[in-house]
Amino acid sequence: MATAVNDSVVINEVGPRDGLQSQGKTLTPRERLELIQRLVNTGLRHVEAGSFVSPKAVPQMAGTDEVFHGLPSKDQVRYAALVPNMKGYELAVAAGARVVNVVLSVTETMNYENIRRTVDESAADFERILERASAEGVAGQAYLAVAFECPFEGPVNPEVVRHYAERMSAAGAGKIIIADTIGAANPTGVKAVLEAVSRVIPLSRVACHFHDTRGLALANVLASLNAGVREFDASIGGLGGCPFSPGATGNVATEDVALLLGSMGYDTGIDPQALVPVVRAVQSLTGTELGGKSFRWLSQQYDKQQGGGSNGR
Repeated sequence: MATAVNDSVVINEVGPRDGLQSQGKTLTPRERLELIQRLVNTGLRHVEAGSFVSPKAVPQMAGTDEVFHGLPSKDQVRYAALVPNMKGYELAVAAGARVVNVVLSVTETMNYENIRRTVDESAADFERILERASAEGVAGQAYLAVAFECPFEGPVNPEVVRHYAERMSAAGAGKIIIADTIGAANPTGVKAVLEAVSRVIPLSRVACHFHDTRGLALANVLASLNAGVREFDASIGGLGGCPFSPGATGNVATEDVALLLGSMGYDTGIDPQALVPVVRAVQSLTGTELGGKSFRWLSQQYDKQQGGGSNGR
């Protein structure tokens, strides 16, 4: 039985960008738009639709400008684009993006392995992007990657996360997203990082991004929720992965987060069962077996409602 908490929580769907970016199969812009339409039809109103990166480096994101030009329900859905640099920002805005995301790794080794720059050099680049976005009426958001643990340096000091959260916020980031990039966080660590960040930014301006590598993503969502966070990234079917954790599962599944929050009485605007055919469609599109912890049960409920049998996973 749901608990009447009279509170709403935002689920930000990252499958069309963070999820697809790690897939071996590259979808066409038309297929990506079809996926986004399916997601929007379930009630999702926050979607990361793509990234403006080099198609040579990330072929899965080729044609993102075409995707943005064709996005459905633009007046009802908050679409975001990831931008790696100022050129990416300019391309995103030219394609109609009104929300841009930057991603800063908070450890030196991770940042250098990714882009051959120091953290402070990257932070300065992103500050310029966020300042320009603010001046031009574009919403800027900053992800702080490896905020709990780094695959090269190990556990991250929460004060480091606090420092960069404060810098990005001061530059104009309206939202700071704390990212568990390799899925190494636990509820105790989540509480420590959020306590540090909350000293400089209200948690109403903080979101969390969890991977389910160690099976703790939902526990971390709950810990964040109890701390006061009201926005979470999730990916349909758990689509995604982590290049630094071979074989690791991807992002926390949208259907799992929607079911957890809904069963607790939080309003997400999403019916978890409505996500079942979308997960199945993504499986067909990508050729990847998908589905969160609740997918088998949700599939059974969905198929009963439709009057047919369950094909589960």
